[in-house]
Amino acid sequence: MTKLEEFAALLVNETTDFKNALEKLEELNEQLREIKVKMDLTEYKTIIEIHQQKMASQLNSLERFQNHFDDKIAQAKIYPNWAVVVFIVSLVFGVGAVVLLIMR
Repeated sequence: MTKLEEFAALLVNETTDFKNALEKLEELNEQLREIKVKMDLTEYKTIIEIHQQKMASQLNSLERFQNHFDDKIAQAKIYPNWAVVVFIVSLVFGVGAVVLLIMR
């Protein structure tokens, strides 16, 4: 009978320990439910704002480069004006000379 009493006492001790552990877990669970996690995004906001400013400045410099490049392309000419005028004048004189030779 003593073994049965020891076994019963051990069983009672284990169940009380389990009950105490369960109560502690319930308390912790309640505390976890009450805790609200707040995220601090101020650092990320400043980093994102700095990045946006950098991107805006890069975009502005790219637009300035593109405008400058477009202006240069618009002003670019294959031949200078004086060369075109000399060619046209020589062409007119050449055609005039051929016409005079043919008419004589």
